[in-house]
Amino acid sequence: MSITKPIVVGVDGSAPALDAVRWAAREALQRRLGLHVVHAWGMPGIHYGSGVPLPASVFDTLEQDATRVLGEAVETARSFAPKLSVTGEMPYEPPVPCLVERSRTAGMIVLGSSGRGGFVGMLAGSTAVGVSAHGRCPVAVIRGTEHDGPIVVGVDGSAVGEPAIALAFDEAAEHDAPLVAVHAWSDFEYDSFHGSPHYFGDTDTFAEEQQRLLAESLAGYQEKYPDVPVERVIVGDRPRHQLLLWSERARLVVVGSRGRGGFRDLLLGSTSQALIHHAKCPVLITRGG
Repeated sequence: MSITKPIVVGVDGSAPALDAVRWAAREALQRRLGLHVVHAWGMPGIHYGSGVPLPASVFDTLEQDATRVLGEAVETARSFAPKLSVTGEMPYEPPVPCLVERSRTAGMIVLGSSGRGGFVGMLAGSTAVGVSAHGRCPVAVIRGTEHDGPIVVGVDGSAVGEPAIALAFDEAAEHDAPLVAVHAWSDFEYDSFHGSPHYFGDTDTFAEEQQRLLAESLAGYQEKYPDVPVERVIVGDRPRHQLLLWSERARLVVVGSRGRGGFRDLLLGSTSQALIHHAKCPVLITRGG
């Protein structure tokens, strides 16, 4: 998977949003794409008092604030990457449906992990979670620290997860970074006393099956990207636990929106949810299936 359409970054005036702008600007510049900044500031249903529409003066103040937020974000992008083509818009629409709609024609949506409208103690904002669940293109949630480390991709052998592998290889090639393919094959709960997962059966045979699954999942991509060094990691652990550990040293973690263990109607699986809320580096979530 290669990103060929413009990158869209959603902003709300918060510091995490400006971090997302800088990350998106660098990604767009690296890929020679345009950057489109969106500040969706509409909140239908908000009234002053009981059923009384907002006074015009309040609406004007909100519009002026929206203009300031968009202008600051666009200027941040242009200052960070002067040669980058940057456009912007401030539609009076709720952020999640607006950005989901933009995702239909975007190559990637980029968001800060939390915004100024979030609740204290909330690790990821509702916009990041909502767009990650419903977006039609890859969604990057910029959080933690971008370490000088590898691109890490979670591999589970599902069709839903295949776009994540393709995009991870593409990211590694674009940024001249090594790739770590992590296949954590145990979803069993940990033993409360010994801290280890239980598996009942022929463990040697099962381990061989997991090695074959990872090899089959990567087949073709290493031939397509011969210059990308790949490290294969197979471990008996919960996927979210392993990927959170890798996020402490990764440049980027790439995962599918849900894995083979998820329910068909569940738009975000437990692993992608955990990364959105707790990862120590940027997270890139892909849709598939």
